[in-house]
Amino acid sequence: MRIGITGGIGSGKSIVSKILIASNYTVFNSDEEAKKIIAHNTKVQQEIVGLFGAESFLHGSYNRKFIGEKIFQSPELKEQLNEIVHPVVRNEFEKKASVLPVIFNEAAIFFETGTYKSFDKMILVTAPKEIRIQRIMKRDHLTLPEIELRMGSQWLDEQKRALTDFELINDGQTSVLLQLQKILNDLSI
Repeated sequence: MRIGITGGIGSGKSIVSKILIASNYTVFNSDEEAKKIIAHNTKVQQEIVGLFGAESFLHGSYNRKFIGEKIFQSPELKEQLNEIVHPVVRNEFEKKASVLPVIFNEAAIFFETGTYKSFDKMILVTAPKEIRIQRIMKRDHLTLPEIELRMGSQWLDEQKRALTDFELINDGQTSVLLQLQKILNDLSI
């Protein structure tokens, strides 16, 4: 069984994944895998440099800030970057999923890319916008305009709900653990 875990930036997908990992489930984190691929896959690196120029990597390291500024201002560049990285990430996921009876996959943009269609079930993690903004400011040290730009590039929770099997509310008041346990029970895993 393949189960996607998704939600907007700052919703708390990683908290859900950490609980699952602590409960001995396998969670494939697409963002972390993408970072590894960008750091180590020379073919991917060459394609990124071809798209964004030599500034894409500084002293051999991925220039995340530079790329982030470019892709959040240009949906076309973001799509082209996704076309370079996503197939390699999906290939790594497929390798793992092919040998496991149950696997979770955490990623922010399953719905935006249409990837959600390849999962048996989807879990949407949500939180009020104000809480998400506070989390992102604390975690990533971004300004409000930078956060709003990133949030604006993702679907709204309302759009995702129609395509989701389960919603897990991570508002700091509702028990994430109890909600997740109910979802796991409903999944019979």
